[in-house]
Amino acid sequence: MKEGGIIPLKRVIIDTDTAGDDTIAILTALHYFQVEGITITGGNVQFDQQVENALYTVQVAGHGGRVPVFKGYEAPVMAVGHKQHRTVEDVHGDDGMGGARFPKAEQRPETKHAVDFIIETVHAHPGEISLLAIAPLTNIAMAIRKDPTIIPEIAHLYIMGGTNNALGNITPAAEYNFYVDPEAAKIVLHSGIPMTMVGWEMCTQYSVMDDGDHEEIAALHTAGSRFFTAVNRVVMQFNKTVHKLKGTTHPDTLLMAVAADESIMTKSGLYYVDVETAGELTRGYSVVDLNGRLDREANVRVCEAVDRDSFKRMLLDVLAAI
Repeated sequence: MKEGGIIPLKRVIIDTDTAGDDTIAILTALHYFQVEGITITGGNVQFDQQVENALYTVQVAGHGGRVPVFKGYEAPVMAVGHKQHRTVEDVHGDDGMGGARFPKAEQRPETKHAVDFIIETVHAHPGEISLLAIAPLTNIAMAIRKDPTIIPEIAHLYIMGGTNNALGNITPAAEYNFYVDPEAAKIVLHSGIPMTMVGWEMCTQYSVMDDGDHEEIAALHTAGSRFFTAVNRVVMQFNKTVHKLKGTTHPDTLLMAVAADESIMTKSGLYYVDVETAGELTRGYSVVDLNGRLDREANVRVCEAVDRDSFKRMLLDVLAAI
């Protein structure tokens, strides 16, 4: 292990609904990990646009043609016919990239389904592959359902999703990734895979980049810093207006940083976590049983505090290197 707790070349698969902060999270993962592939789940914006955003981000990082991108499920696990969940172009722009409208990357997506890629890769490297989940958990849930024998072979699952008894970001009760497919979240949470959850409240407490931070990032004068500025234009205004936050939020990048260097997670606890799938007002709400009142076995390590300065240094290192 290197100084600071960063383990070089941990093998990972990124599962993403690529828009906004997902792109910076992908850059972070490519900086710190050996990324076996990127799988796309329905989420932030229109599905095919998400695929293009992932391909372009890989190209920005200088990995074009070397990291495959796989299309997965476009709709939640309980969807009927062509039902689609709620997208959030108002948060990220209609292209998911702050309205930057980048050109298509030269690399094209693979023909293999994302779920098959996850299953085959985990089996090919048992105990070596960690999953970095920064989207609704549809693809991972479907992989578990299709082949449960992958469960003991997954090294770890890092989830950006849910909240720990805190305000949601898509409804007052729920965080977006759990809200749009809570059935998938329930399948994954109860799978038995060792997992760490970084909730939305960690993002609002530790990942917000204000105007001063953006000026510091712009001063890097790199392709990475210019890309960061471009994809965050819409979400900056959205956060200030809707979430009443003073800057851009980076939940997915925070998850990647925690996965790369767990020493920046300064407090965590092992709790029973579940998700509401039927509530009229609370669908997608994640129950974190802090006091053990439900008397059920703990299933998730929940991040409870982060060294914000260390996170920011990691982000700057990533953007400076591109």
